[in-house]
Amino acid sequence: MSEFARSDVMLAFAVMMVVTVASRLGGFWLMGYVNITPRVRRMLDALPGSIIVAASLPMVTTGDPVMIFAIIAAIVVTIVRRNEFLAVVTGMTVAALARAAGFGG
Repeated sequence: MSEFARSDVMLAFAVMMVVTVASRLGGFWLMGYVNITPRVRRMLDALPGSIIVAASLPMVTTGDPVMIFAIIAAIVVTIVRRNEFLAVVTGMTVAALARAAGFGG
């Protein structure tokens, strides 16, 4: 039997799936009780960008020049275009092209 199909691995996947679904559905349920004021709306609008920053900040601290350059490119696109999706695509493209050109590790 492969390592993937072991019963303890499948149990771990099932538990993680249940917790993920429960937390997402719980968030939707809880937001049903929140009054969407202009202040709450601004906070919800800022969430995607703050999640991207929180996920990319550890990469910047490692000092990998290609990653730092890609993140700077994404920041510039975010400031100029105000589009987080386009910024993520730009950062990934810059990193992929830099690695393909032989820069970095």
